[in-house]
Amino acid sequence: MKTFYITTAIDYANGSPHLGHAYEKVLTDVIARFQRLLGKEVYFLTGLDEHGQKVQQSARKAGVEPIEICDRLAGEFKSLCSDLRISNDDYIRTTESRHKAVVQTLLQRLHDKGDIYKAEYSGYYSVRQEQFVTEKEQVNGNWPEIFGEVIEVRESNYFFRLAKYQDWLVDSLKREEPRIFPNFRSRDVLEFLKEPLNDLCISRPKERLSWGIELPFDNDFVTYVWFDALVNYISAIGYGTDAFERHWPVDYHVIGKDILVPPHAVYWPIMLKACEIPLPKSLLVHGWWLKAGSKMSKSSGGAENPLDWIGLYGADAFRYFVIREMNVGQDSEFSSELFLRRYNDDLGNDLGNLVSRLLNMVHRYRDGKLTTPTVTEEPEAVLQALWQETVSAVVDDYKGFQFHKGLERTFNFIRAINRYAEQRAPWKLAKDQSTDGQALLDTCLTHMAEALRLAVTLLLPIMPDTSERVQALLGGGFGDDWPAQLQWTHAVVGKEIGAKTILFPRPEVPSA
Repeated sequence: MKTFYITTAIDYANGSPHLGHAYEKVLTDVIARFQRLLGKEVYFLTGLDEHGQKVQQSARKAGVEPIEICDRLAGEFKSLCSDLRISNDDYIRTTESRHKAVVQTLLQRLHDKGDIYKAEYSGYYSVRQEQFVTEKEQVNGNWPEIFGEVIEVRESNYFFRLAKYQDWLVDSLKREEPRIFPNFRSRDVLEFLKEPLNDLCISRPKERLSWGIELPFDNDFVTYVWFDALVNYISAIGYGTDAFERHWPVDYHVIGKDILVPPHAVYWPIMLKACEIPLPKSLLVHGWWLKAGSKMSKSSGGAENPLDWIGLYGADAFRYFVIREMNVGQDSEFSSELFLRRYNDDLGNDLGNLVSRLLNMVHRYRDGKLTTPTVTEEPEAVLQALWQETVSAVVDDYKGFQFHKGLERTFNFIRAINRYAEQRAPWKLAKDQSTDGQALLDTCLTHMAEALRLAVTLLLPIMPDTSERVQALLGGGFGDDWPAQLQWTHAVVGKEIGAKTILFPRPEVPSA
């Protein structure tokens, strides 16, 4: 049986992780966890792109070998994954032998069939982007800032016959192969393809760049980023072995909008086609985090680093914020004020206080045990009806990558549990020693606990630690069948309920 294979863009070893890296990992993890909950076997890959001129330059400046730079940054990115509870099955580094072997196999194959050729090149080269550029990319006669320093070069290099496959790619994209989400991104790619493609330079002479994978047919050259980094998605799953057939094609490849065109939507599918490898099924393209309307960078936050908040507020709070605030495919504004508002209001007040007071009341009034409810009146019927409406809508939201909407609906339901508590007022019912009063108290506490169990079960893909912790506080042992766990069954009845707990403590706000 084929796995559900999901990948992220691999990060580049030229700097420490930032908010954009963290968001992409969390988003992909949420999808992977959701698919596992639906019963699918998932294979989740992320990793690090370690070759290239920037790494070589950084190493020379620091007086160390390039692999030392890569080892340090690989440690940082792996720690980020661990801190954020990312459930990746593999972490590929492009300096690994398993990767190099596949890269050289594909290069040799394409060279043998004539799709890679050697030619003299004269033109402009962007040092920052490590790519050749053309004069048509200038704006008002100037190179855009994104290119940094642009120099004129003349040298021999190897080229991949990209233009040969342009018409095929246009036809393929019109058939939604691969499918690009959101749909308007596909139009961006087709717009790009209205201009004729140039063949792609895929090598660098060793005299200029030695930190790379050697061409198998010319040891004076190393391959450049495209036939190195983009191959990781197949090298990591054992291209050329039976394992590869079990995983490929990738079901969803999750990337930022800035690397859709041309790398992942033009170069990559053409490379795969030329190698006679099936295309990815889908590309999921997310937006940017903005601060005051501009893309957040390593320096835009000043002294404030959003990743510090993972340690201060917990992985689940960070995961909740980035998934709640970002509509997948669109840009989203980031601010510390908004983070703290979500943490204090949604997590602390709505969810945290509900858990705390419920546990306190169950122990205070019922010695930590819940019994089967015997009353079903309008407040109970309304709460159960709202659950049925909520659960079907949230699952649909998750399937459509509308996780922000799913979280909004889930927390609306959590707020409804709090309203139900205010309506029934169990603290008043506890003083009513009549049979009817005590029956209503049992009914109220059990309905609150069952509704809470269901709500945190919906949160499992986004807030796994919190969800599992609350389930344990409600007695645990609710089974591994996620769809079955989402049924209102009063599964909390008879469970040992945990003691009052503060889920979201409020540390001091980090100083700017």
